[in-house]
Amino acid sequence: MFTPDKIQQHIVASIREFVARHVIPVASELEHKDEYPHEIVAGMKDLGLFGCNVPEEFGGLGLSYTTFAMIVEELSRGWMSIVGPIGTHSVICDIINRFGTDEQKQKYLPGLASGDRRGGLALSESDAGTDVQRLRTTATKVEGGYRINGSKMWITNGRYGNTFVLAAKTDPNTDPPYKGISAFIIEKGEGFHVARDIDKLGYRGVETCELYFDNFFVPDANLLGGEENQGFKHVMTGLESERINVAARGVGLARAAFEDAIAYAQQRETFGKPISHHQTIQIMLAEMGTKIEAARLLTYSAAEKKDRGERCDLEAGMAKLFATETAQEVAWTAMRVHGGAGYAKDLNIERYYRDAPLLVIGGGTNELQKLIIAKGLLAKYPAK
Repeated sequence: MFTPDKIQQHIVASIREFVARHVIPVASELEHKDEYPHEIVAGMKDLGLFGCNVPEEFGGLGLSYTTFAMIVEELSRGWMSIVGPIGTHSVICDIINRFGTDEQKQKYLPGLASGDRRGGLALSESDAGTDVQRLRTTATKVEGGYRINGSKMWITNGRYGNTFVLAAKTDPNTDPPYKGISAFIIEKGEGFHVARDIDKLGYRGVETCELYFDNFFVPDANLLGGEENQGFKHVMTGLESERINVAARGVGLARAAFEDAIAYAQQRETFGKPISHHQTIQIMLAEMGTKIEAARLLTYSAAEKKDRGERCDLEAGMAKLFATETAQEVAWTAMRVHGGAGYAKDLNIERYYRDAPLLVIGGGTNELQKLIIAKGLLAKYPAK
């Protein structure tokens, strides 16, 4: 059983209070209006949450991945969407801290830690999501830097963010293709365009954008790590932390759905007694509670391994797969516990049901996670 230490307990208590006071009372209204939660994001900035995984020497909190997972769980329990602004932001903080030059770290990490810089990962494209090496955005070498041309899809913080890590082809003819990908730290400017905000089923309230680049200039100093054709390694390493993040979101969303369901089951009566006294409902509650606990333990196990500096693509894949499938299953089961009431927009249940599929798809589809897990298991248990 995972037991948080006193510092983690204090942090979680603070986040839980913030969510209770500033998130839950307004989440439903903002979500249904698809309105950006400016005040909530400002509150997260005041709490220092944009610097969770930035080292203290650059002004961040320097928290462990495990502690960050606990924070993400609590925020997602209130409203999964609000993790978006700090989730993708934390990925680029991790990438810059791991692979950036000393000059890049000094220039970008303090602003990212304070939240004055809002970060995003410009990776996915309309024809390159799970298959990253298919990306078509190019970075052509010119005097003093590179010219970026192409487009990106599904970019959280695309409209309100200002600092991004972008992956582009510096050598389109390399075989295999991933060896020709480079990563750049970019800021908005001439040639950087926000094409549109994508209207989504769930994960509403925060912007998810399509971007396009028209001869957008990036100076040599912004080539991540100062080295071409290392971008695939840079972004894939960052995706380990993203998958732990997405798994924690799944745990938080599942908790919210379960807690609403078990409360409703004890209040709603049929045939002269609360429905929680009926065995069918009890079986549903038992299965939901057990899977949530298992999902949490998988998530924290992956985070603890990353905290030790070990490769954890197997564990992160397992956590992401199980926690997000659990979130989708629990959201659906919680709606069934509520019956007709769960189908109405008056309650939060229908929001959980709409939010859950994104977690199954985002951060690398769960079908991809199964392939990553299988590859890891075959390496872990070689034939003798």
